[in-house]
Amino acid sequence: MTEMRLVVAGAGGRMGRTLVKAIADHKDLTLSGALEDARSPLIGWDAGTLAGLGENHVKLSGDPAKLLEQADGIVDFTIPAATIALAAAAAKHKKVHVIGTTGLTAEDEEAIKAAAKTAVIVKSGNMSLGVNLLAALTKRVAKTLDKSFDIEILEMHHNQKVDAPSGTALLLGKAAAEGRGIDLDKGSVRSRDGHTGARKAGDIGFATLRGGSVVGEHTVMFSGPSERIELVHKAEDRMIFATGALHAALWAQKQKPGLYSMADVLGLKDF
Repeated sequence: MTEMRLVVAGAGGRMGRTLVKAIADHKDLTLSGALEDARSPLIGWDAGTLAGLGENHVKLSGDPAKLLEQADGIVDFTIPAATIALAAAAAKHKKVHVIGTTGLTAEDEEAIKAAAKTAVIVKSGNMSLGVNLLAALTKRVAKTLDKSFDIEILEMHHNQKVDAPSGTALLLGKAAAEGRGIDLDKGSVRSRDGHTGARKAGDIGFATLRGGSVVGEHTVMFSGPSERIELVHKAEDRMIFATGALHAALWAQKQKPGLYSMADVLGLKDF
């Protein structure tokens, strides 16, 4: 079997370096390119050296078009502006695009949908198997319990994370909303401060914590009369996100152009 050639976007960052390590350990994948912002001081550095592997002779480049021409796909945990540009590039070159970027706006989401008309795109607020199973369980529990059970989602991440609530928290919120048959945008509370009044029945609440080096912790709470159910996931290593993303890339290589989620990849769509 021919190895799938992947470009890692943001190869100089924490998640990018983790992806470089994960690809090096995968028998069905090869690192064909390492992409960074063209203004980055890391341009020209060896991706393997940055990832702690020793030289792999793949230098960080700021030219996505050139790298995509020589690849089968790109894995992207970067920032919204970069992701939208890469989605357009992936569509132009008809390449697989795996997106783990969070903080995307509604306008960004529409741009990604447009790119998916000619590219195979897998996008998720979290690529780990455990989180996506948690989302499926959240949807099922939300569908089973009535509105006497309030839904609250608590998340905590390291002190360098720039968006809130996390993409994973929103993924879980969307799953809960689907289970309840409501629109998350119209039925969620993102912050509480001051005299807020009583909690509105049916709302899905979010709470955000930031501190230290926490990789990611998420709890979905269903609080009812005299009892509470909690579904919890704790990430201990970024490698779980890299492993999931690479699994998604290999799956995507066999699919037709379109926008897919990790639920599609893992067969959890109809769980």
